[in-house]
Amino acid sequence: MDSLPREIDTAATPAVKVDGLTKDFGDVQAVRGIDLTVYTGETFGFLGPNGAGKSTTISILCTLLDPTSGTARVADFDVLTQRDDVRRNIGLVFQETTLDVYLSAAQNLEFHAELYGVPRELVRPRMKQVLEMVGLWDRRDSLVQTFSGGMKRRLEIARGLMHSPRVLFLDEPTVGLDPQTRSSIWKYLYELRDSEDITIFVTTHYMDEADHCDRIAIMDAGQIVALDTPAALKAQVGKDRVEIRTDDDEAARLAIREKFGIESRVLDGVLTFSVADGERFVPQLFEMGMAIRAVSVARPSLDDVFMAHTGTSIRDADQAVARGSGPPPQLAGRR
Repeated sequence: MDSLPREIDTAATPAVKVDGLTKDFGDVQAVRGIDLTVYTGETFGFLGPNGAGKSTTISILCTLLDPTSGTARVADFDVLTQRDDVRRNIGLVFQETTLDVYLSAAQNLEFHAELYGVPRELVRPRMKQVLEMVGLWDRRDSLVQTFSGGMKRRLEIARGLMHSPRVLFLDEPTVGLDPQTRSSIWKYLYELRDSEDITIFVTTHYMDEADHCDRIAIMDAGQIVALDTPAALKAQVGKDRVEIRTDDDEAARLAIREKFGIESRVLDGVLTFSVADGERFVPQLFEMGMAIRAVSVARPSLDDVFMAHTGTSIRDADQAVARGSGPPPQLAGRR
């Protein structure tokens, strides 16, 4: 069994249960027979590059797409035969904003509460609770068009919580935000996890965000290639990451391969490779006579985990999609 934080109750009914799930778009198979269990109370991360199938999967779990085959249950309801029950028990924050920018923050939440049948007498206290949670209570009467991108994302999280869902889905919740705002969003998610009896299911292609999750599933080309806690996944790699800057990266890459049989890659002017004991290995590089301008050694990261399972870095995979050599165009927008 995958290692889990001690507070997660694996005996309880899972918040999400997926068996053999597939989704085809014509001749393209976006999701390729995945199995997945997310336990109640987990903060679960779905990690992978653009085009991996993350958003397609989350759309199926939220009843926005029908699967081609397989089954999925959310909050113990079937996504095909019990759609209304699923929708009543989930909150969803999309990649792109779906707020009405011509309404105030309070009006957006009131409208959402009405759609979900929240009793009228509970709307105001619940609104105060969720807006205070994301630091927006003082801006409740402001028009959303006056909000920054980070404020809009926080408001969308508050809106997703208005009807007290059992599972909150966040599809790339910090995409396009600056690092400081991304950090703030995760601070609010930490507080949410501690204050609400809720399961959080988040998709991301940011490695540092995946580290915040109790467990993560790494998805690539429509398949789950690894699933465990971040610490356990990094431990599986078992090698240090060495990064060097040289006067001639290509010559250094070839020399390292010839002398040590180690494959490396150049990304953003840094030559990177993995070895079992980086600190002991580095002196051997200098003995080769290479002109090394800088060197660093780090423990395995989730990007190293991704590379170990897929043969490429998540950034390289994203760049392949951007160049048009990744998933076919009919999957654009279906990550």
